[in-house]
Amino acid sequence: MRQELLLVLITLVVLMADLALAPGKKHLVVQIALWLFGALTITGFLPVKEGSLFGGMYNTSPLLAGMKSILNIALLLVLLQSVKWLQKTENFNKAAEYFILLFSTLTGMDFMISSGDFLMFYIGLELATIPATVLAAFDKSRNASAEAGIKFIFSSALSSGILLLGLSFIYGTTGSVYFPDVIPAFGTSSLHLLGFIFLLSGMGFKISLVPFHFWAADVYEGAPVNITAYLSVVSKGAAVFILVLLLYKVFSVIQHQWETLLYVLSVATMTIANLFAIRQNNLKRFMAFSSIAQAGFILLGIMGADQAGMTSVVYFVLIYVLTNLAAFGVISSISHHTGNETISSYNGLYRTNPLLSLTMMLALFSLAGIPPVAGFFGKFFLFTAAASKGYYILVLIAVLNATISLYYYLRVIKAMFIDRNDQPIAWFRSDVYTRFSLMFCILGVFFTGFFGMVYETIYALAAGM
Repeated sequence: MRQELLLVLITLVVLMADLALAPGKKHLVVQIALWLFGALTITGFLPVKEGSLFGGMYNTSPLLAGMKSILNIALLLVLLQSVKWLQKTENFNKAAEYFILLFSTLTGMDFMISSGDFLMFYIGLELATIPATVLAAFDKSRNASAEAGIKFIFSSALSSGILLLGLSFIYGTTGSVYFPDVIPAFGTSSLHLLGFIFLLSGMGFKISLVPFHFWAADVYEGAPVNITAYLSVVSKGAAVFILVLLLYKVFSVIQHQWETLLYVLSVATMTIANLFAIRQNNLKRFMAFSSIAQAGFILLGIMGADQAGMTSVVYFVLIYVLTNLAAFGVISSISHHTGNETISSYNGLYRTNPLLSLTMMLALFSLAGIPPVAGFFGKFFLFTAAASKGYYILVLIAVLNATISLYYYLRVIKAMFIDRNDQPIAWFRSDVYTRFSLMFCILGVFFTGFFGMVYETIYALAAGM
């Protein structure tokens, strides 16, 4: 429990620092939180032995530690991109609350990933969800942010209720909440399958799979940009990790049934999200439907249902983290300086801000899966995992959807590099934290694609799943 204990300790240090520092020195809270969490991120790569605690409620292994490290990297990048926003007058005195809420949600996600029974899983889920709803409404001065928080809490409550109902069916029919006890007792009876469908529906809300995606666009648009980035990357990544772990470990006996369900969900998610993304002008709504479509692609890797499938999912989530946060870093930087969040406002951006335009272009190329950036390799391994199980028609549908997504990603690139604008966004210099995060993301997008050791390392870790 090294990761969780250190997170709780850092949260307490940030809280005590906020209480102890004089009003004129509150800016030090940001530095303290950044340095401490940066150190935590580094310690996440230290070797971890496989084991369990609390009678099997909590498990750890190198693969689980690797998943947590990916989430750590994602949150650290979000924090770096949040510094400029936290320095605004209306947010200056709320920095400690911001960090405490983020660290609390990450703690819940870590407990979800390491859960050895459904009780720990559900506790971690609620710990990850409730603070996130507060974050969505963090900007109290904007009605849109308050509306996003309300929509998020209602949809989260509904999804948690559906998921809890599914867990009650599973517990009632198997007599246990512990994964090792549920596995041999689980079968294909109607109540077993009904409980699993409710569980999958609840997780579908968290990952924003179609038809459980309706909340995503409105919440992403209304929440502050950095919170939108967090929900799109860290929250979704954690939900994907726990879903694939549950499917592979606990529900392997009904693999044929859940593969059929994932087939339908994948096709619907990719297709509908892509069609809606074409219509968007607000960049946060645009990225919301983009992330929904990416979730549909991730399901292809999950359907691999073996070591290669697990590897492709973890590898793609790592690439997705770096790619999405590169795009959100540009959106965040421009939003903080100009308040513009529409695609049309990016017309002619390359003339005044060429580096931001190039960063956005590379991020969108990676999301679209265009070589040689890492997004191409991520999608390639997802498609390969599905094809290895004979899902050739599904792979063909995914390729067609990837082609459709290329159209709407190129819309943004066309706006920045081709469309004319007599008054483009004026040149500005991003803060050093944002520049560092963007540089890290772009280097990561190339590094994870060109260096096979990244994929091979994840493949070796997945061998012990």
